[in-house]
Amino acid sequence: MSRTLVRVSGAALLMLSAAAADAQTVSMSGSLGDKALLVIDGTPRAVATGSTVQGVKLIRVSGNEAVVEVAGERRTLALGGQASVSGTEGPGGGTTIVLSADGAGHFWTRGIVNGKSVRMLVDTGATNVAMSQSEADRLGIAYRDGQRGVSNTANGQVASYRVPLTAVQVGDVIVYNVAATVVPVPMDYVLLGNSFLTRFQMKRENETLTLVKRY
Repeated sequence: MSRTLVRVSGAALLMLSAAAADAQTVSMSGSLGDKALLVIDGTPRAVATGSTVQGVKLIRVSGNEAVVEVAGERRTLALGGQASVSGTEGPGGGTTIVLSADGAGHFWTRGIVNGKSVRMLVDTGATNVAMSQSEADRLGIAYRDGQRGVSNTANGQVASYRVPLTAVQVGDVIVYNVAATVVPVPMDYVLLGNSFLTRFQMKRENETLTLVKRY
């Protein structure tokens, strides 16, 4: 088989991993006007009504409770209460993804690949959506049948596989036929690279990144 060179951002490989899971936890710690103070997977976020942060959409908020939508599922959170929501997403007819940066300026989100929930890191320096071999095994991706190649990482070149993903879903937005690179590098998350991102018009304002699907 031919060998291709695929670039994977080294910056992401130097970050501490965040454990991927099939469920997301959301709790309400307070409110401020039309914003709810939510703790999403352990990270505090101020979320405005109608906005989506890390896959959590705030439907409405009052002083003592908030209604959120996660993966197409609505939950009512009492002040101090917590919900755990599975990774099953909605039908995928949406066109817009809105993400908020964490304290380090990185954009994290949850998505669906092969029907399973994954944690994703937006990485404009990655050529393709990229994941570890162990994550590909968990998702049931037959990457060893893909095109073999070489990827550049922070630790030098490593053997890799290039495979097509039938669909990648973030929130209620689905992108089909997305190129992915599978590398033998420990990562507990998936890099959301340019094979996905170039399907969108991207706009960043301060700590908010908005992706609008191209047609």
